[in-house]
Amino acid sequence: MIKVNLVGNPNTGKTTLFNCLTGAHEHVGNWHGVTVEEKARVYKYKDNDIELVDLPGIYSLTSLSYEEEVGVKYLLSHQENIVLNICDSSNLQRNLYLTLGLLELGLNVVLAVNQIQKKPICKIDYKKLSCLLGIPIVPINPQNREGIDKLNEVFCSKFTYRAKSLKYIKNLELNKVFNYLPTSIEKYNFNKDFLSIKLLENDIKLFEDLKIDISAKEIKVLQEGGLERVAKARYDYIDEIISQCSTKPTKVYGQSKVDKILLNRFLAFPIFIAFIALAFYLTFFSIGAWLSDLLVGLLDKFIGTPLINLFQNAFPNSWVVGLIETGLVGGVGSIIGFLPQVALLFLFLSILEDSGYLSRVAFVFDDILSKVGLSGKSVYTLLMGFGCSTTAVLTARNMEDKNSKIKTGLLTPYMSCSAKFPIYAVLGGAFFGANNIWIILGLYFLGVIVAVLLSFILEKTFLKSKEQTFILEFPPYHSMSFKRVFSILWENVRAFLTRVGSVIIAMNIIVWVLGNFSFAFAYVGGGDGISILESLGRILAPIFEPLGFGSWGLVSALIAGLIAKEVIVSSIAMFNHVDEGNQGALLGSLKNPESAIYFTDPCAVVSYMVFCLLYFPCLATISVLGKEIGRKWTFIGCIIELVVAYVVAYVVYTVCRFGVLFGWWKCLLSLLLAILIVSSIIVIIKKIKNKKKCEYCNNCKGDCKN
Repeated sequence: MIKVNLVGNPNTGKTTLFNCLTGAHEHVGNWHGVTVEEKARVYKYKDNDIELVDLPGIYSLTSLSYEEEVGVKYLLSHQENIVLNICDSSNLQRNLYLTLGLLELGLNVVLAVNQIQKKPICKIDYKKLSCLLGIPIVPINPQNREGIDKLNEVFCSKFTYRAKSLKYIKNLELNKVFNYLPTSIEKYNFNKDFLSIKLLENDIKLFEDLKIDISAKEIKVLQEGGLERVAKARYDYIDEIISQCSTKPTKVYGQSKVDKILLNRFLAFPIFIAFIALAFYLTFFSIGAWLSDLLVGLLDKFIGTPLINLFQNAFPNSWVVGLIETGLVGGVGSIIGFLPQVALLFLFLSILEDSGYLSRVAFVFDDILSKVGLSGKSVYTLLMGFGCSTTAVLTARNMEDKNSKIKTGLLTPYMSCSAKFPIYAVLGGAFFGANNIWIILGLYFLGVIVAVLLSFILEKTFLKSKEQTFILEFPPYHSMSFKRVFSILWENVRAFLTRVGSVIIAMNIIVWVLGNFSFAFAYVGGGDGISILESLGRILAPIFEPLGFGSWGLVSALIAGLIAKEVIVSSIAMFNHVDEGNQGALLGSLKNPESAIYFTDPCAVVSYMVFCLLYFPCLATISVLGKEIGRKWTFIGCIIELVVAYVVAYVVYTVCRFGVLFGWWKCLLSLLLAILIVSSIIVIIKKIKNKKKCEYCNNCKGDCKN
């Protein structure tokens, strides 16, 4: 089997090339941490089996973060494999820095130059560049499969690259440097030039893994200015070879006139909010609502009604009919009806990401998040939380600072994931109609605000973060690839359907049984007794009365929602005996006093949605958090989420009640006045604390101007 390691800088099209070569459907994004550990896939080319390993994006063979550590360790332990190094033609000089590191290590390198940009910054003579570097170079365009067969031919040709002398190596006088290393280093199968350069660069992580002590005083003297000297030698060499085989670049990579608007200090946030608001409107009301109604009608006509009639004829007057009608068709149908809206939300997010805009959003938010102990890297994890908190938490592992990683993981569940959207759509749609878009938008931003405030509190108390450097390359803006966007969309839709088809169906059946049988396991679905779920709900219901929803059914739905948030909606549908996933009937049942679950106060509706937004995440997310940040912080995070959900829901409910009773303008002005008073007190306290004394203050005669 031919084994190939795929490496490259972030934003070079690495994962796209992986998908193109192997036929996989890995997620593509302009982010740190899209690939956080190696992914391997075997594919056939002619009569050859080729195993391609996709490694995390790295800038050099010096590991500075988790993702880079994963990539570098794999390369060092699999030196016999072919290395497919992908570079972006628009940023070739920057990308070749990693290529030189691979050549210093003495690996078998194939250079794939991604020519996805229609108008490259400069034209390169790749044949001449190949001769200068001494390695095969294949221009590619994965979107059109250009150069893919040529790459496979190179893999199968069993070529071998053995270190052609790199001109700058001689200038570094590495033979003298190598003598500073102990003789025990020779047992490791590493190129001497590579080890000498790593010593000059003071790559502490590498030598710690090799258990080699480089703390001697003479080595420290040798390393002074070594990192800068190596970097300058590499870049000078890159400039030299590029100048011999290219035209002069006409523009700067990543620079765009559009950025003058999108990254403007005054316009950046309003533009981002406008994009999100437009996406929400099209998703939740305009196109999304129409598609959902259409899907519900089709499901009712071709699946729901025939299936219910079949069981009614087979089991007349039996509890089995209730299980199928309410537990299966009604519960699952109420969730599947939101599939078009969930798909549209993922579509808009994937378009913004594929265009290169979301990378700019990370840059815009970096300054704000740095003040609360996070960085621009946290933006991607938090934005992914709008899709699925479980997968979003995994991307936090690429953060180099442990405390920032813990905070990012704890804050991710506060984002409104796609599973919470049906709750907002059903409850808000029943009471607020067309104005529900502002309620939904407010809930999304409330989650972000609560997360930022909580991060600030953790930063000032238990989880102080180290100062972090956030390096991000802006990919050039480009038109979206319909194939790639559709691939991302299909993966998310498939995950949603899989979730409905496994977890939600199983949970709906469990909830239906608990809601229709007593502790004596007698059927009470006809109202002849108290069910297991109702008994538990009645015990906990008084706790939630201050929040406006002391109903056993709503509390029981919250308990069921621990498995998956979508189950809250399907549980309400079951308790209210709404048939066939009919959203209209479901909305109407929430206002009907004869239903098991109904609301009379819109303030209680808002309070319930806020609690659903902020309380415990689903069990899958809790499980992943336990593995990523540890059980201790996961447990603490769950307690914090429960307390925060209760407090915020209580505040929201109280403010809403005051707004209804005394008028919204008076309530808003009172709230602003309270915020102003608190802010003034904080500023005064800070001024008093920051009043410093110099060493001469005790003997001051009053003539000091400081």
